This record gives sequence, structure tokens and C-alpha cells, in this order.
Amino acid sequence: MSTSPLRCLVVDDDPLSVQVVLNCIANTPFLTATGSFNNPVEAAESLRTQPVDLLFLDVEMPLMSGIDLLRTLQHPPLVVLITSSKEYAVQAFEQAVVDYLVKPVSYPRFLQASQKALEAAQRQPTAGSDAIEASSPGAEFTFVKVDNKLVRVGFDEVRYVEALGDYVHIVTGQSKLIVYSTMKAVEEKFPSSRFVRVHRSFIVNINRIQALEDNTVLVDGKHISVGQTYLRDVLQRLNKF
Repeated sequence: MSTSPLRCLVVDDDPLSVQVVLNCIANTPFLTATGSFNNPVEAAESLRTQPVDLLFLDVEMPLMSGIDLLRTLQHPPLVVLITSSKEYAVQAFEQAVVDYLVKPVSYPRFLQASQKALEAAQRQPTAGSDAIEASSPGAEFTFVKVDNKLVRVGFDEVRYVEALGDYVHIVTGQSKLIVYSTMKAVEEKFPSSRFVRVHRSFIVNINRIQALEDNTVLVDGKHISVGQTYLRDVLQRLNKF
């Protein structure tokens, strides 16, 4: 269980409401704000590439409601919905949100909701603890957890793995699998004879490396930087072929 503050994003089309929530976050030691959005479409795009732990989300917004925004996310974070009306409560809890706050938000009620979120976060498994199955020696594949289902991944199909916050992207020739895991878990469970860490954010399939030039490797047409701390190991591994 991590002792780091929960990373929070605030999404509300009312700038005053955003500031109220940001002030509440600033006064809560186990929370930290990563930013805010007044536009739900921009927020949805940000959440796809920059995951957070906790989302404070307004329900009634133009273009896209908070409920609609949640439905667009493959891997939604913990959510506290905020609205000026109680009529959305049923829809809110259908989305398995942590809590539901009615404006104007008071700090005691905010703190109560935040403590629920903290308890929910503490119950979640550590990233990577069981999202990638350990493979037996000589295995040609593994299983990874994607959206609560196990997906078979052949090692030969994997081009590279990219870290993104608390997630990794396992990129194959046909798809990009988003897995709640860590690069450390990938290194431990993907065979070292087939994969090499080239950067703190990238692990590549050795057999997919087409070239090494100017501290980058070319993997199926994609240029991936090689970090200085990994360069020697990469060179040693490539010299074996």
C-alpha cells in the first residue's frame, strides 16, 4: 500500500466551484491536486494519457455530463461526483462512485468523501501485483489483466512495453493493451532472454530491434530512446546475436 497522497483532478465547468474543491484538496494532507479542467472533453483526453487516483467530477456540464465522461474511460479512477442537484444520485452510484457531494461543498463533507476514497485506494491491489501472470520457463505466452478479463499475449507478438503512470502499454502488431501494472512487474514476468529494458519507460522485444543508432533503437519502425543507464546492457545483449 502506497503512503503517497492521492493524485486528484478536478473537473467542473464553474471556475468558482473548481477553486472551492482545490482549496479543500490543499487542506487535506493525503490529497494532492494535479490540475483542473472546465472542459469535460479536454479532461477526458487528459485522463486517457495521464491517469490520476481520484477524480472530483461535476455532473452537469455542457457538451458532456460527468456521467458521460465516466463512460468514455476504460480505466476510470476513484470518483467523487459533485452536483447542484440530488436527482443524479441513482445514476452516480450505478457508476460505482466513492461518494456524491451536493453544492455548495463544505469542507467537513468533502473530508468525509475523501476519507472514503482513501480507504478504497488502500483496498486496491498494488499495481502489477496480479495484473501480469508469471510465465513458466520456456513459455511462449502469458496472460495480462485488461478490464477485469485475462488476455493471452504471445511474447513473439509484443513489440515493446511503455510505462504510463500507474499503467503499462503492451504494444503488439495488432493492438495496444493497457494494463494496471509497473515496469518492474513486466521485467520480472517477461522472459529476460527475449526482452531488454532500454529506458525507464520502455522495454523492447530483442527480436524486434531493427537497428541501434544515436542512442535510439528502431523497433518495427518506431524510434525509442535508449537511456544512458541502460545503454551498456543493451549493447551487450545485442552483441550476442
